Amino acid sequence: MVGDGEIAIVASCPSIFSVVGSASLKFGDKAGDFHNKNAKMIHFVLLISRQGKVRLTKWYSPYSQKERSKVIRELSGVILARGPKFCNFVEWGGYKVVYKRYASLYFCMCIDHDDNELEKLEIIHHFVEIMDRYFGSVCELDLIFNFHKAYYILDEILIAGELQESSKKTVARLITAQDSLVETAQEQASSISTIIAQATK
Repeated sequence: MVGDGEIAIVASCPSIFSVVGSASLKFGDKAGDFHNKNAKMIHFVLLISRQGKVRLTKWYSPYSQKERSKVIRELSGVILARGPKFCNFVEWGGYKVVYKRYASLYFCMCIDHDDNELEKLEIIHHFVEIMDRYFGSVCELDLIFNFHKAYYILDEILIAGELQESSKKTVARLITAQDSLVETAQEQASSISTIIAQATK
């Protein structure tokens, strides 16, 4: 039985992912060699618009800036070229990419080849549902103008490429507490600025 607002972990179904031809980039090369090959984890998260604009990136494995740019460029081309009836799993460079489209945004996660791709689809949906609660039907503009909030929500859900919090209520409570701290800090800063302005007249 799954509690309210928690993710149901589903069994893997390795026979239904699609295969993309040869990829010029192998995620495990160079910087990727630093992480434990036996550990199942999310290596990075990307949010890409239909126009190919990157709205959010989070890297959990070490990649140089050049490698990151190459990953984004190649993965954007692969994902955006796929039709709506295609499978949401793509084999690429010895890893698997799990993605799902919501409105004008593609949410993508790179995982190990033998990891549970259906579980990662649940995590993507979990992330979107929490942002929907926070922003009120989240859209691309919310991520453009409040990208720091999207990162904060993601950091509450994932740590070091692994699921940390599956309860929507807990994440919502933590976000509300963080907003209260920010508001208090802004009020204090405003009061100090007023005092300084009056003292220097």
